[in-house]
Amino acid sequence: MSKKDHSDWLSRRRKHLAGQDPDLLFQRIRQGDRVALAEGITLIESEHPDHKLKADRLIELCLPHSGHSIRLGITGVPGVGKSTFIESFGSQLIADGGKLAVLAIDPTSGISGGSILGDKTRMEVLSNHPDVFIRPSAAGDSLGGVARKTRESVFLCEAAGFDHIIIETVGVGQSETVVKSMVDFFLLLMLAGAGDELQGIKKGIMEMADAVIITKADGENVLKAKQAEVQYKNALHLFQPNPNGWIPETGICSSVENTGIEEIVEMIKRFGRNMTLNGWLQKNRESQSGKWLIESLNERILDAFYTDSTCVTALNEMKMKVISNEISPYRAAEELYRIFQLKE
Repeated sequence: MSKKDHSDWLSRRRKHLAGQDPDLLFQRIRQGDRVALAEGITLIESEHPDHKLKADRLIELCLPHSGHSIRLGITGVPGVGKSTFIESFGSQLIADGGKLAVLAIDPTSGISGGSILGDKTRMEVLSNHPDVFIRPSAAGDSLGGVARKTRESVFLCEAAGFDHIIIETVGVGQSETVVKSMVDFFLLLMLAGAGDELQGIKKGIMEMADAVIITKADGENVLKAKQAEVQYKNALHLFQPNPNGWIPETGICSSVENTGIEEIVEMIKRFGRNMTLNGWLQKNRESQSGKWLIESLNERILDAFYTDSTCVTALNEMKMKVISNEISPYRAAEELYRIFQLKE
């Protein structure tokens, strides 16, 4: 696509979003209209100032109809087969009568800003199922590879009637705490036979995991997968117990042969039942809402600063002074904060 064609497409897209009635869009979403759901998520992802009020209205309408799903975070090392696993896992979920939404966060190029966005092509069966919604989004500069509006997208999906929401991250190595802060169950996928099984896995990520699953346990890899499972099970016992009483579990599976998948589905269902009965699920959602408030406030303050021409000009000037050692970074930050306060 040429620059002119891309510019024309953006212009048409903005006009389309600007013409959206959030109340009508909400009604269509509640009726299970997947096109409306996709348009709603595009609206809340938009950075255009004219779209933000409409997006806020849509989120407020959806909020009372959210919260009934099981929210799953899935991450894993590169090459572990996250999308293939989700294809098999999701097929089992909907076979049991569920409705599944997959919010797949794709890596964004640090050079071009482009995103692969290939999950729809990798999940051929799920993408064509009427009870499944797949939304690939570019991770951009968001912490942990999570798109800025993923949390709000979850609310829209729940309002549309999806009872299982999967957030697939770009993979281990970034701050997966962002994912943990918006899900109920955090699933870590690992490979067997790739050298030291625990090498390169941050302790913090292991501590967050509610389950560690060894993928590609088929053919000659079955024995290696079982050995890796024992290692992870032993490692998990070294961590502090979860405050919710859940003991992290391990397992092996093959998405190609579809083995071990049913057991993982049952594990997550058991988790949901137990956490609902002991009241932790509700407490967790309340805690997440508090964190969402803080994140939204931080985002609002940053937007106010970086969209103010006076602040941006002052920032560029301070950068030059810091680089030339005319002023310390701390002193420069103090001065920028003073300028920002005067603007407010």
